[in-house]
Amino acid sequence: MPLGQAIREFLYGLTGYEFAQTALELRYELEGLFILVTFGDLVGLPVMPPYYSLRLLPYVVPQIGTWKRKVLRERHPLENEELDLVEL
Repeated sequence: MPLGQAIREFLYGLTGYEFAQTALELRYELEGLFILVTFGDLVGLPVMPPYYSLRLLPYVVPQIGTWKRKVLRERHPLENEELDLVEL
C-alpha cells in the first residue's frame, strides 16, 4: 500500500469514520420507520391506506424480509441505549 493512501485512510479513520457510521445507522433507522408507516399492516399495524402502499411496494420489496425480522425479533429493553465511554 502506498504511503499516501495509508495516510488518507488514517486521516479518514481519525476524522470521518464515526460520522459515516452514524449517518449509516440513522439512514437504517429512518428506512425502518418509513417501511413501518407504509407497510405496518404486514406486522399488524395498519397506518396508511393500501393504495399508497401498493404504489410504493416495488421499491421496498428487497428490504421487507430483513425489516420484518428486525421488527418482530425479541429485544432487551436496554438494547438501543448507547453506552459510550466518557473521557474524564
